[in-house]
Order: sequence, then C-alpha cells, then structure tokens
Amino acid sequence: MTKRFAILLGGALQVDARVRALAAQCRVIAADSGIRHAAALGVQPELWLGDFDSTDAGDQAAWPNIPRRAFAAEKNATDGEIAIDEAIALGATHLRLFGAFGGERTDHAAMHLVQAVALAERGLIVVLSSGAEEAHPLSAGSQNRLAVDLPAGALFSLLPFSDLGGLTIRGARYPLVDMAIPFGSSRPISNVAEGPIELSLRSGRAIMIARPHDFSGV
Repeated sequence: MTKRFAILLGGALQVDARVRALAAQCRVIAADSGIRHAAALGVQPELWLGDFDSTDAGDQAAWPNIPRRAFAAEKNATDGEIAIDEAIALGATHLRLFGAFGGERTDHAAMHLVQAVALAERGLIVVLSSGAEEAHPLSAGSQNRLAVDLPAGALFSLLPFSDLGGLTIRGARYPLVDMAIPFGSSRPISNVAEGPIELSLRSGRAIMIARPHDFSGV
C-alpha cells in the first residue's frame, strides 16, 4: 500500500495538471473544510476529521459516506496537524499538503510552513501546494538536498528559518555555491529557474517557495 498521503487543508487551491500529478496515487485525508478540494482533485478521502467548525451543510451533504472523526474545537492542535499525525500513524513517508496557503488564516498558513520544515527534519518528504505556489522544505538533517522540476522562467525563493551554511543553488539565473546566509536575509528571494533546480544545505533550515506559473522574472 502506498505511503504517499494527500492532506486536504482549508486554504486556497487552484487545480491544474501539476497539482493533479502531485495528488496522483496518494491516500487522502481531509481536514475539516479541506474536504472542498476533493471534488476538484478528483479524489475520495478515506477519512475526514476535525472539529468541523468551518464546514457547512453543503459539505456534509456532498460527502455522506466518508468515515468521520470529530474533535472538540478546544484542542491542542490544528485540524491539519491532526490529519498529518494520522497519516504518519498509517505509515506515511511522503506528505502532500493541498490548500496549504491562502485562505482566511495567515497563522494557519504560516504554521504549515513551519510544520513542513519540522517534518522534513524527521525524515518525511513534504510538498505544500496551492496550485499557484508550491513549497519544499530544506534542512541540514536528512533532507539537505532538494531537486524540483520547475519550468524555465518560473520564480522561486528560499526563506531561511535560521542561519544557513553551505547553501548551493544550481539551475537558476542566480546560482549560489557554498554560501553563508544569515537568518533574516532576503538574498535568496526572487530567483528564476532555468529549468529543474537543485538546492543543498550544510547547516540550518529553510523552505523553498516556487511559483510554477509565474514568469514575471523573465
């Protein structure tokens, strides 16, 4: 059985061929209002969980046969984190977080980025997507190398979550080789892919955010 899981979150999602390919052959868990992305992705979640405070009667009626697990609104984790933990308990090694950006809650979107880096340091392969944007964590732990197939001309940035040591970026208009980047520096923002890109890191943690359909940097 596949160890790839798609987690449907409550943020924005524009579905296209790249997003569908990312979701292909994944087991699916929906977190609360993330169920709204299931039809657009053409997937059937095996579990729908959360406190259900952001789903409406239409959502409930559209998916009457999916097993549900309800949690109290007053809890110590977000619905998304609970869904991720459930996927890991079921053996997930690869996580695809759809609807991870945008939406009404900046705090939730930011937390998804932080969680992705933490999960990468535990050895999981994580990708976050809204369709318009896509994020991949990079950590000096087990995920210290990253290869992403981007169209030539697509914008991407690297956000440091700490001081970075030995940062190398290949396949980009502005390559870097074994660079030290201080925490808070904007130097790795707004680069342009020349095709597939490769990043590696000797120390620190960061997340790469790509805009696969944004060629404004060309």
